[in-house]
Amino acid sequence: MSRRSLRPDLVLLVAVGGALGALLRHAVDVLAPAGLFPWPTLAINVVGSFALGALPLLAVVRRSPSVAATLGPGVLGGFTTVSAWAGQTRALAADGHAPTAGLYLALTLAAGLGAAAIGQHLARRAEPEEAMG
Repeated sequence: MSRRSLRPDLVLLVAVGGALGALLRHAVDVLAPAGLFPWPTLAINVVGSFALGALPLLAVVRRSPSVAATLGPGVLGGFTTVSAWAGQTRALAADGHAPTAGLYLALTLAAGLGAAAIGQHLARRAEPEEAMG
């Protein structure tokens, strides 16, 4: 098992990307406020899961650890949010909306995993073409 060393330049890029991703998430929350069902967070997590799975489609991500760190754990890590999902699910259940909480929990998990799998599938399909060229 290989250990990657902690590179200060990558740490800084992840931090800057994370700040950008968090600002994007905040903008979605402000521009599309949720009602009873927290659909903005669901959308954020599904879109982010797909984007993270598909990230290797970008040749620059495959070639540059700096770009990969900035976009992956940085921007997309700051954009997506398991903590908000968990907190919103708990709050829905505590407020007497257990069926909605269960739906939100299951839908986020299923849609997020599905979106990530689709993104990864698309990225893997593109790899052989590049290897041949």
